[in-house]
Amino acid sequence: MKKNLTDILYKAGIVEIIGSTERPISSISFNSAEIPEECLFVAVVGTNVDGHLFIEDAVKKGANAIVCEIFPEQKTSGITYIKVQNSSFALGQMCSNFFNNPSSKIKLVGVTGTNGKTTTATLLYKMFLSLGYKAGLISTISYKINEEIFPATHTTPNPFVLNELIGKMVESGCEYCFMEVSSHAVCQHRITGLEFSGAIFSNITHDHLDYHKTFENYIKAKKKFFDGLSANAFALTNIDDKNGNVMIQNTKAKKYTYSIQLPADFKCKIIENQVSGMQLNLDGNEVWCQLVGNFNAYNLTAIYATAILLGQKKEEVLAVLSNLSAVEGRFESFKDDNNIVAIVDYAHTPDALKNVLSTISSIRTSNGNIITVVGAGGDRDSTKRPEMANIVSNMSDRVILTSDNPRSENPETIIEQMAAGIDISKRQKVLMIENRKEAIKTAYALAVPGDIILIAGKGHEKYQEIKGVKYPFDDKQIIKDLMKL
Repeated sequence: MKKNLTDILYKAGIVEIIGSTERPISSISFNSAEIPEECLFVAVVGTNVDGHLFIEDAVKKGANAIVCEIFPEQKTSGITYIKVQNSSFALGQMCSNFFNNPSSKIKLVGVTGTNGKTTTATLLYKMFLSLGYKAGLISTISYKINEEIFPATHTTPNPFVLNELIGKMVESGCEYCFMEVSSHAVCQHRITGLEFSGAIFSNITHDHLDYHKTFENYIKAKKKFFDGLSANAFALTNIDDKNGNVMIQNTKAKKYTYSIQLPADFKCKIIENQVSGMQLNLDGNEVWCQLVGNFNAYNLTAIYATAILLGQKKEEVLAVLSNLSAVEGRFESFKDDNNIVAIVDYAHTPDALKNVLSTISSIRTSNGNIITVVGAGGDRDSTKRPEMANIVSNMSDRVILTSDNPRSENPETIIEQMAAGIDISKRQKVLMIENRKEAIKTAYALAVPGDIILIAGKGHEKYQEIKGVKYPFDDKQIIKDLMKL
């Protein structure tokens, strides 16, 4: 596939051009290591690396056009140089142009928030398949085009991959695409150039402050997604979250709200909550759902509301909703022959842990203990570590602090930083076991009939990242082997 450079530059925020724009472009790249012949190289100023340093290298490898914010002092004859206001913005817009604006040919719905993105996007995708539509999914766990699965690299992929993926969905006849929109993706213009039919806000709590620096910046990043919606789109927000209204203050989109507590356009009430599922009153209709917990009641309400806003019939939506099951690594439960229950969940923020442990407490039918195994990821927001440990020590009967994905950090240091958040009166119920497999084994050895083990933090992940190497590791498989399931 080749595209004329002139057509790619539409709406890219051009300041100046040196050279001809009448030339074929085979691909767009912001990585100088991946430069095919006749490629357009975009010099992006990244968090750690400035792409402007690699312009000459990209030209040597075959790039025939360069997009940058500052022209290089030395320019190569026969190469087109384009100066833009913002390279990241230009990259997003040009990738959309390169693939003929695929998002304008599909109903694209984005889900953003600290928690609940994966469950909401995945179950919307499953719902619309069940309703008889062809649909696509872009999530933390995987990218899907109908039943075809592609491994996920990021929650929201880079603009070239993203537009290529949506283009393939359009070619495959998909009418809908449901995607997670991370705050990083908004800030880095990965979604620039996309046309959304709708956007969902789930909640916002302490996370990603290593990147955003302040909670206010984190809120602004989420809000920017809604600010960019068109008048033809809908904006659905969780009004029970204190920042729910903030998200939709300046949007041109049609505004809708959902809640469990406050008056809203779409209202949910939990009638019954137990290990096997929940009885909900949803928009005035009672429905039994297989998912558990307050946080899932919010997710299901958002899913229901979105389906209605996309024109689906209430009765059909409720029927499908009652058959939806948990997403992999999101409150997945297992029970052995001795009535010991294990729950594997991706919870890796203070609020997510609080939600999961509150749910476990509410569905306990015996005096069984809650035993929590938890760690914190390396090279990520370290300020949440003591807060996470404080929450689990207050809400669990036994706690095992362990390694998560330490990445380049020392796992012992991470565990010590977590332990600093535990009140001295709670220390006696806390163990520190660096080896995650041993930590899970210990939790199971400590458990007696009626106990519930929470293994938190990694959920669906099939690896553990240590010093730049990803080793095979699966929380779910380890506990299933111990339980002989």
